[in-house]
Amino acid sequence: MDSAILRQRFFLAETRFFAITAIVMALINVGAFSFFAVMGISSFRAPVSVHIHAILFMGWVLLFVSQVSLAATGSIGLHRKLGWLALGWALAMVVVGTLSTVWSAQKAAVPFFFLPAQFLLMNPLSVMLFAAFLIGAVLKRRDSEWHPRLVICGMAAIMGPSFGRLLPAPLFMYSMLTAVFVGMIAFPVAGIVRDKRRYGKVHPAWWWGLTSLLLLQLATETLGRSRFAASIYEHAVIGTPGALVPPLVYQSPPFPTS
Repeated sequence: MDSAILRQRFFLAETRFFAITAIVMALINVGAFSFFAVMGISSFRAPVSVHIHAILFMGWVLLFVSQVSLAATGSIGLHRKLGWLALGWALAMVVVGTLSTVWSAQKAAVPFFFLPAQFLLMNPLSVMLFAAFLIGAVLKRRDSEWHPRLVICGMAAIMGPSFGRLLPAPLFMYSMLTAVFVGMIAFPVAGIVRDKRRYGKVHPAWWWGLTSLLLLQLATETLGRSRFAASIYEHAVIGTPGALVPPLVYQSPPFPTS
């Protein structure tokens, strides 16, 4: 068999996992936010800042799937050119994602299953971790083993809001943070299992991803419940409706619990 055909088959086999994972991640994101729209929780009547956030983050989902698809089909030239756009996009997401979290806290619109101070800490840390993985992926852009794994781990870091919308809050209640975390680490865990079965060993990028997500969870569970996080929250919401919300107290759910 022609060596070029063999290389092509090997390439497709190597990238199939990443392509399927990217599609699953995209479907979870689209499904979660579409569900909120159908339920009337999200609306086109939302402030402009909300639409900017939605366009930026859902635009990233489209860019993410496009990039993985280009790599999977061998269009590496275009993939690398769009990579610089993806990096700039990710950095913009850090700014907008952080500001959106602050604005939600100021409007006293923190989901009931998070402590307000915890929420204010968790989202910015998640999006910064996402950007850090994207920067790492760009630095490793010529390494076909590190690069796609770092991208998947970065995407996993910002899957929390989607799982938070899809998972049944009345079932998990104040354990929602743990449930969301399990959903996020499912992707690097799947990569670990896949590598172990396919190669007999696990690429270190997956361990970096899993460890980083574990540290994110640890920081959220510890620092997010601390007086330090409460102080940050209190400074962020001065003079807004969020100032009336205690930073370290869960809010009542918007549904009867008995």
